[in-house]
Amino acid sequence: MADQSDIIDTAGQDEAEIRTGLDRAIAGSTKVLAWAIFAAFLITVIEVFARYVFNSPTFWAHETTSFLIAGVFLIGGPVALARDKHIRVRMFYDSVSPRRRRMLDIFNSLVALMFFAGLAFASWIMVRKSWFNPSGALHLEGTGTSWNPPTPALLKLLVLICVVVMFVQTVFHLIAAIRRETPDTSATERGH
Repeated sequence: MADQSDIIDTAGQDEAEIRTGLDRAIAGSTKVLAWAIFAAFLITVIEVFARYVFNSPTFWAHETTSFLIAGVFLIGGPVALARDKHIRVRMFYDSVSPRRRRMLDIFNSLVALMFFAGLAFASWIMVRKSWFNPSGALHLEGTGTSWNPPTPALLKLLVLICVVVMFVQTVFHLIAAIRRETPDTSATERGH
């Protein structure tokens, strides 16, 4: 059984992984975003009662819950990056020296920047097509149902926003990795 000091140490380690103010703000936003999941749950419960108890299904519940859950899912990318919980091959990463780990972080950040730049360009094309008609007039893409909310256009904009945020996060992480001193680099700089 873990004692209280182990629990406190573990909690402190989770906070240490948040590296920048932007990461802290994004990680903190999860407290607000959790309400979107609760709202989706509540809407689903309302729909079940409306459909099966009152035999009067709603026309908006499915699209609203899909929008809320998709939005939370998209924001998961910046949150995972903020908390440093993204996919990493720990077997290799943990087996190298701090200096090599720093080099892997720099390499990973450079590759991620290229990926996010390409993804941002592609998502901008999606946003432009979903927000403007061919003549250039503002016309948000809808779902095509009887309600026809503009959720596809809004989700495509959210993709673009999340990718741009992840690009900025990665720039900050790259700068931090370049500036980070490791036991190997600090000894080399002192001439030892």
